[in-house]
Amino acid sequence: MKKFKKIYIEITNICNLSCHFCPKSDRKPEYMNLNSFEKILDEIKPFTDYIYLHVKGEPLLHPQIDEFLDLAHNKGFKVNITTNGSFIGDTGKNIMMKPALRQMNFSLHSFGGNLENVHRDNYIKTILSFSKEALEKTDIYISLRLWNFNKEYKDETQNGNNEVLEILEKEFQLNYKISDVLSPGKGVKICNKLYLNSDYEFKWPDADDLYENTDGFCYGMRSHIAILVDGTVVPCCLDGEGIINLGNIYRDSFRDIINSSRSQAIYNGFSENTAVEELCKKCQFKI
Repeated sequence: MKKFKKIYIEITNICNLSCHFCPKSDRKPEYMNLNSFEKILDEIKPFTDYIYLHVKGEPLLHPQIDEFLDLAHNKGFKVNITTNGSFIGDTGKNIMMKPALRQMNFSLHSFGGNLENVHRDNYIKTILSFSKEALEKTDIYISLRLWNFNKEYKDETQNGNNEVLEILEKEFQLNYKISDVLSPGKGVKICNKLYLNSDYEFKWPDADDLYENTDGFCYGMRSHIAILVDGTVVPCCLDGEGIINLGNIYRDSFRDIINSSRSQAIYNGFSENTAVEELCKKCQFKI
């Protein structure tokens, strides 16, 4: 039986921020309910042990996030959450001790396009306060992400990140300058279970993009797959609008969806380093 390394579940497509790297969604804004979440967990249980509560949207906005984590634990899943971090001061105390929670990924680059909504110092320090307490009290892994490097202005980006890096250096009493070892695509271990990861600015594939390349390989349908808040199953977490609709998990069995002719064509195409879907041809994350 095919096992995925992880399955993304979008429990909401609503977000409180408007980051320039995240295009506006045309989908109906909604929150997933517990019954739907349970239905999904039962469907995917034979196929993975790890779920990621993110595609688009801010998962910590969900008013039942603690109940979602409890249900995931009862079903035997480990959970990773990717968040912009702006609500961690409010929700952190409710989720920190949840046994299902394996990893928190904080997108620190979110403050860059939201300075009118986010006070940088408080934003970073609140995230670090949660992180330090979680490291002390739990086995949660913490990943701090700076995915904001510009390939043309890499040095300028790093200079812009220095304020964040200096706060990290002070909070964790580091005896080196993070900027000396930080580069796109390279992670830095700050301390046990705490990592800083950097990369180039994220670019969602766009069906209207002039860029097109049929050649390449992707781990979509191989190591991961994603389920949107309305139940639409897509082959990859980068299909944030559900363009490659493989089926709906509320109507069809997950097993049938991943074994459909369209799903198999995507898998087999990438086995031959060929993108068969139009959106995949537009994606610049193929390798």
